[in-house]
Amino acid sequence: MKPPVLAFNLNSDDYQIEQFGDGLINFTWKVSDRDNHPQFILQRINTDVFKAPQDIAENINNIGKYLSLNAQDYLFISPLPAACGDYLLKYSDGDFYRLFPYVKNSVTINTVQTPNEAFEAAQQFARFTRLLEDFDSSKLHYALPGFHDLNMRFKQFKGAVMTADENRLQTAKSVIEKVYHYQNIVAKYENIIQNQLIPLRVIHHDTKISNVLFDAHHKGLCVIDLDTVMPGYFISDVGDMMRTYLSPVTEEEQDFNKIEIRQDFFAAIMKGYFSEMGDVLSQAEKSLFVYAGKFIIYMQAIRFLTDYLNNDAYYHNTYPGQNLVRAQNQFVLLEKYEQLEDTFQQLVNKYCAV
Repeated sequence: MKPPVLAFNLNSDDYQIEQFGDGLINFTWKVSDRDNHPQFILQRINTDVFKAPQDIAENINNIGKYLSLNAQDYLFISPLPAACGDYLLKYSDGDFYRLFPYVKNSVTINTVQTPNEAFEAAQQFARFTRLLEDFDSSKLHYALPGFHDLNMRFKQFKGAVMTADENRLQTAKSVIEKVYHYQNIVAKYENIIQNQLIPLRVIHHDTKISNVLFDAHHKGLCVIDLDTVMPGYFISDVGDMMRTYLSPVTEEEQDFNKIEIRQDFFAAIMKGYFSEMGDVLSQAEKSLFVYAGKFIIYMQAIRFLTDYLNNDAYYHNTYPGQNLVRAQNQFVLLEKYEQLEDTFQQLVNKYCAV
């Protein structure tokens, strides 16, 4: 089915519409004029994942208003109104659509190739949080309740172990043991939350490199894809960058020998993030910078494993056992990250002392 461009005052005879990007959640199209110049980005929100799209629209609207008053030079890409005046359109098919302006001469990338790209991305995510430091995060809806709640994810894992098929339990036995081996990561998270060691901030929660808009020279312009923006802790954004930037391969890699930790990319993330947030983060937050990587890598590993034990109910699979492979992959990444933990902590301590 063709997307409803007419509802946004766009005549389909005047525009070319093609699928855009490789996002796994929402469906996105690029809308170009007759000369094939991109003009707009049209997106359909996945309501199987985002149950309350109106909450997302309200979050983005409130953040946009705040930044327009307090950070007028920041490039914030807001949805454009439909013909009816609404910024989020519920179409006749029951789906929700929105239209964004296309930023000319901008690019997105899917894989971090250089430390400079890691630096620029980290700087952009940190800048976003810094600019919203005085924004009341309690005004934001939780678009995905419990999204990065490690306590909840660990409970879900234990529940899956109790109900899983015996064959899957046996196949995953060694990986299940790894979850308990690293249970200290959960204990540390519990301590952080129970004792309120660090503050809630406006956090992006999905800091993969494709959610940064770059210029033609690969300098960061801004962050995009704000559906997951909600109150959270800085360890979510930093940890997700560690998980997705440090290794040259993704969680889909089946040859675990290719998994490695690129130390210069860690340094780039650290310098980029601290360039914006260094004077904002508390001492307690700085002390958890390295832990952030363990936190997210571990959580994603148990999410893949939990889904495998639940007969692959959440993540899409292209071959049998893929979620188990993903979990094994992430535990290898975690092991290699932990081997460098002391080195990274010394680097952070030295950098913060300057």
